[in-house]
Amino acid sequence: MGENLTLPVPETLYGTYAVALAEPIADPARLAHDEVARRTEPPLRGLVLGMLDSPMLTLDQRPASQFPPLPRDLLAAYGAAPPDLAAVDAAPHLLAVSAAYRPGRPPAHEWAARTVAGAIAAALGAPVVDVFTPQILTLGHLERSLPGPDGAVRLTDWMLLPHTSGPHGFYFTTKGLGRFGLPELQTDDVPPGLVEAWGRLLNGLARRVLDLWLDELPAGEQPLAVDVPEIISVGLRDIAAAQGTDEPLQREVAVRLRLDADPEPALTVLPAHGGPDALEALCEALFGAPESRR
Repeated sequence: MGENLTLPVPETLYGTYAVALAEPIADPARLAHDEVARRTEPPLRGLVLGMLDSPMLTLDQRPASQFPPLPRDLLAAYGAAPPDLAAVDAAPHLLAVSAAYRPGRPPAHEWAARTVAGAIAAALGAPVVDVFTPQILTLGHLERSLPGPDGAVRLTDWMLLPHTSGPHGFYFTTKGLGRFGLPELQTDDVPPGLVEAWGRLLNGLARRVLDLWLDELPAGEQPLAVDVPEIISVGLRDIAAAQGTDEPLQREVAVRLRLDADPEPALTVLPAHGGPDALEALCEALFGAPESRR
């Protein structure tokens, strides 16, 4: 049996989005209220308007030169379309939409900030930059990512899974769990033939770990730290849930998490049971032999 990992709980989380403006907005707060009220369905509309009417959400409009430069190379690497990238480069003004909230359900800081940025951008035909990832969000992606009436979202709409090649395989890391107060997941030395399968496994594991984390953060008094299991099962249903779909099969495998702190806190994902071909065995057990993987 594995033990638990103790993870500190941040006091406050922040969601920040930048709207690239061709010209300044006369009254950003009024435009935000009007567009959110017009475009957003309840119950999300009530949450966002409540955040807008509180100090928890701020709108900061300035010349682009007065903000730190946006990471153009990363925006391009993470899929920005050339016209959107050119519009961000050329924008003389930026509107920073920032929201703060405690960790837990709902992640109001992210939902509110993204909703406001998206409503303003849709009204003006302006691009939106998700500063956390960083990524330029198309209007379709942004609207699809927002919670429906039941509060459900697709985790893959809020997370990237970049990977880079190294001398012994690929290095994977999630980019999105930090929105919710968690360390990101990472894995070293993933064989080239497992890039797609391991990416799917990490998406499902991220969903499972996030659910465990949020279950330990009920409304009310916030703990200073929570425990998550060192050994966690991840299955096809977790992978489907991360993508907003259903999966009838219950097939699962076990992985081990190790909390590392250098250069910053991260959860390293390891096979629960070692061996020279442990990653291959995990993926085959979960997805089947390579020629039949789903």
